[in-house]
Amino acid sequence: MRVLILGVGNVMFADEGVGVHFIKMIENNFKFNSKEHSLKFVDGGTLANHLTPIMADSDYLIVVDCIDADGGQIGDVYFFDFDDMPKSINWSGSAHEVEMLQTIEMMDLVGDRPQTKIIGVVPRRIVPMSFELSDEIKKSTNLMEKIILKELSNLGFSYERIDDKGVQDMADEWKKEQF
Repeated sequence: MRVLILGVGNVMFADEGVGVHFIKMIENNFKFNSKEHSLKFVDGGTLANHLTPIMADSDYLIVVDCIDADGGQIGDVYFFDFDDMPKSINWSGSAHEVEMLQTIEMMDLVGDRPQTKIIGVVPRRIVPMSFELSDEIKKSTNLMEKIILKELSNLGFSYERIDDKGVQDMADEWKKEQF
């Protein structure tokens, strides 16, 4: 099985970039192994529709993004199967050009969508040209990490920790590489 971990978000808008920074953190901090499956991490940025070929080439997809949730508090983490998405969840109000929700729905229409799970977190702020993540988002990544490690273990991956960088470290590294 080909497993794809897709981080989505605009890294130049503070908490909006948590999906990208989080998957970079997981990829940096852990070494994954499976005799049966392959694992790929992709920084999807704000590409949405342009990611469909990459997503369609996987058998199992985990999307990490910020979301809105009715009654949700800043830093709340949600994990759900796309087929059973809670009605309280939406992806509106982010800084993506085309929302990931619409991209996944379009893939559904043509029958190209792999089995899809979502790890979503409610952001504190979407601030242009800021790379500083809120304290709530930084704290929420502890739970997000537990969720993704458990899900990958359930799929048959073993892992070992090889580093201990935080999500803000990843945001700082991205900023340093670009500027």
